[in-house]
Amino acid sequence: MERCRISLRSTHTTSPRLVAECVGRKMDSIDKHSLSERDICTKFITPAIVGAGWDVQLQVREEVTFTDGRVIVKGRSTSRGPKKRADYVLYHKPGMPLAVVEAKDNTHSVGDGMQQALAYSHQDCLDVPFAFSSNSDGFLIHDRTGTFPHKEFEVSLDQFPTPKDLWDRNLRWRGINEQAEEIVESDF
Repeated sequence: MERCRISLRSTHTTSPRLVAECVGRKMDSIDKHSLSERDICTKFITPAIVGAGWDVQLQVREEVTFTDGRVIVKGRSTSRGPKKRADYVLYHKPGMPLAVVEAKDNTHSVGDGMQQALAYSHQDCLDVPFAFSSNSDGFLIHDRTGTFPHKEFEVSLDQFPTPKDLWDRNLRWRGINEQAEEIVESDF
């Protein structure tokens, strides 16, 4: 427990995994069922993502609106349906989304956000190969690439995949070799 005596000012020199582990330990005494979805994101999901090595400034976007909602026509009037908004979209680099993460409060099961995550990850929306759902107890992962041993499985908060792991699996799935990766990686 002595390892967890870090301040927010020292986190830039402290291992992201250690930060996530310490935040998780301090939160163990809180009744998770009393937390809102936003609290779950701030206190558990974001630290787990950062702890896996994701750069929150360049690779993580929260509350991402990616459609204006479908157009509804009734006679001569038109309106829009609800906007689609993902809790998190994870990027290899800006403009290259890899995964969508849907959060639920802890009164839901870990997988209760998966249908929403799958809908957003579909090729008609964000077209990303990985969908995650979490309620702060862990993550349910759905893998469209077939590069994990199972298509859908649970991991603990400290087992969230690294950016390199998901990027490499994405490249294999899309059949992108090293030479083509240089082109894909280049900034235009």
